[in-house]
Amino acid sequence: MQQFPRLFTLEQANQLLLTLRPLVDDLVAARDQIVTIRPELDSGVQKALGNGASKATGELLKLFRRIERLIKEVHSYGVLLKDVDQGLLDFPAELEGRVVFLCWKHGEPSVSHWHDLDAGFSGRKSLF
Repeated sequence: MQQFPRLFTLEQANQLLLTLRPLVDDLVAARDQIVTIRPELDSGVQKALGNGASKATGELLKLFRRIERLIKEVHSYGVLLKDVDQGLLDFPAELEGRVVFLCWKHGEPSVSHWHDLDAGFSGRKSLF
């Protein structure tokens, strides 16, 4: 069985979501900026190969560092970030005597779903 540093109750997960939601908002925003900058990278790579500098490349590096910092911060709470694109968080929890993940998706008002450890997002079930 997989070991987690902590198991959350639904109440604890929703309380922690108050802290995590702004971090995930920032993660999703950084990811969206990367998608926006991406078309500029082709010319930036060409400039870099010719020893020129690219503003887009510098911005991209800053965004990747920001994402890395935010992911580490989310993980520091004992929560797993499963998908940056969708802003999916899994909170290890015990449900009916077994370890599962309480699941939250960016934009949802609260944690209201769960899934088995090996089921993933597609196996989500409502808690209510």
